[in-house]
Amino acid sequence: MKLFIDGKVNRYYIQTLCMIFFPGAKFSEDEPDDGSADALRMTVRKEAEGIYARAELSSGGKSASGEKLVRFSRDKTEERVEKIACGVAIFKAGKALFGCTPPWGILTGVRPAKIAEELLADSGDIFKVRDTLCKEYFVNPKKAALLCDIVQNEAKLIGSLGKRTCSIYISIPFCPSRCAYCSFVSYSTKRLLSMIDDYMVQLCKDIDRIFAHIRAFGFETVTVYIGGGTPSILSPAQLSMLMDALNRNTDVSALREFTLEAGRPDTITAEKLRVAVDGGVTRISVNPQTLNDSVLEGIGRNHTVEDFFRAYNIARESGVKYINTDLIAGLPGESFSSFSRSVDQIIKLRPENITFHTFCVKKASDFLRNGTEMYSRNGGETGKSVDYSQVSAGLSGYIPYYIYRQKNTVGNFENVGYALPGCEGLYNVFMMEEVHTVFAAGAGSITKMVAPGRKAILRADMPKYPYEYLNAEKHDKAAADADRLIEEFCATHFPV
Repeated sequence: MKLFIDGKVNRYYIQTLCMIFFPGAKFSEDEPDDGSADALRMTVRKEAEGIYARAELSSGGKSASGEKLVRFSRDKTEERVEKIACGVAIFKAGKALFGCTPPWGILTGVRPAKIAEELLADSGDIFKVRDTLCKEYFVNPKKAALLCDIVQNEAKLIGSLGKRTCSIYISIPFCPSRCAYCSFVSYSTKRLLSMIDDYMVQLCKDIDRIFAHIRAFGFETVTVYIGGGTPSILSPAQLSMLMDALNRNTDVSALREFTLEAGRPDTITAEKLRVAVDGGVTRISVNPQTLNDSVLEGIGRNHTVEDFFRAYNIARESGVKYINTDLIAGLPGESFSSFSRSVDQIIKLRPENITFHTFCVKKASDFLRNGTEMYSRNGGETGKSVDYSQVSAGLSGYIPYYIYRQKNTVGNFENVGYALPGCEGLYNVFMMEEVHTVFAAGAGSITKMVAPGRKAILRADMPKYPYEYLNAEKHDKAAADADRLIEEFCATHFPV
């Protein structure tokens, strides 16, 4: 897609707005305007009373335009005024050109709850927030109501945090096989899986290193999350090694939450979960994605529906306090009727948490590398599937408590976590809303330091790939850089 922009404006933001109507678009700003490609022609200018934006979108020989003047006001920064003006102009043009109304209006970020939270802080009136989301940001009323419910539920969980609390993320970036829709940095070949023993040795050293910072600056660890990849790919001995590293560094019985994202049903055994629960784990994810065997085969999952029920029963019998399951709406080959059956069966099991995702097309996924056309502007039956999952969960006593969105999601829909009251996944909220520091260890992990009141955020990353992580020179340099950044940040924002 070609962009022709007259005026100073955040071009990345403009690209994300375009992707609402042109999912999967790639952008060019240097090629001549010969009228042959999808294009945006945009004018943005600052006037005495506000910011004016005009957008013309072209596709398939047709074009449509939209414009908006947003006036300056005391409750909006100039950046916010500019974003709304550009968003509304592009939204109007896209709606006129394609005849579709994106459910989330001009909201483009990963964390839509942040906008609602800021609006609520300004007005103190949740009904006014809902009205603003609909009228100013063109959010569908159903989505605005959902977002307001989530913001209120999140506030109850976040309000209990102290200024020196933190969470821990442990990265296990290995999988038994690669899903066709995935681009996550995880590894499944025999050669790469052979690295796990060495990886665990280095990981445990880094866990010790991270906890040294936590003790030095007086942090209180409230949640631990072991994610992947597929952490349950670890053998019982490897999992025991990880549990020992965490138990020697913190009193796991004092944690508010300790999660193992077991994930793949085909990797879950009673012995592994016994090690996990004995090590203090209180929450386990068992993720079927769908209860449709033909869809599972099509997306490259090496397990069956029967495998999922076997793994779920093992998890329930393990005595773990909370179980989470994931379903994905809009998977290739999935119909509304088959997805709704999956929702009904999962709800019947009564897991403490259910996360409803929408299929997201990753740029490095096998689907796209194989040339499969996966993008969808209106989502087809996916919208019905998303609505069904959310209504069914609500009628069954589950409450929505966290939300995030991704680029190139089918139909521009969302991912929402539901829980039985009192069973919410705390790490998901604390991490997604960036309310406190998350220390991280392992390949591809990012420690995110958050100052009180979110006055400053700092990121310190480790090498992305396991073979880089196990390279002593690369690892040690990244660890030394991370240590320095953490110490400087804490000295400023968390002085002892």
